[in-house]
Amino acid sequence: MKFISKGSKFYSILFNKCPRCHSGKFWKHTNPFKNIFNKEEKDDMCCSNCLLLFELEVGFWYGAMYVSYAIGVAIMLFLWGLSSVLFPEINIFNQIFFVIFFILLSAPLNYHYSRLIWINIFVHYKNEFL
Repeated sequence: MKFISKGSKFYSILFNKCPRCHSGKFWKHTNPFKNIFNKEEKDDMCCSNCLLLFELEVGFWYGAMYVSYAIGVAIMLFLWGLSSVLFPEINIFNQIFFVIFFILLSAPLNYHYSRLIWINIFVHYKNEFL
């Protein structure tokens, strides 16, 4: 599977790696639920291997909100369709509650992956940092 091998964007996103060197971690913890509640320290804002500053410019992470929105809409549509197929007689208010509950439950994962996807759009892999 070439698209998940080292050097691809998917490798960086799936395995929480720095988008430039694919060796250092992007997030300090691999558990997305721990990353939400930890305050970022100055040494956590750059790669431990290649020293890439993760915040490329002031306000860089605002763009990750668009990725987060797209992920949220995809999750919502998937859950809406799944609940419609599995429970065809479900009340509309119960269906809305079901979708909102899982959207809120998946918010830390959404935050985690939206930032990884966003930085991978702008930073490309360079293998000279091995």
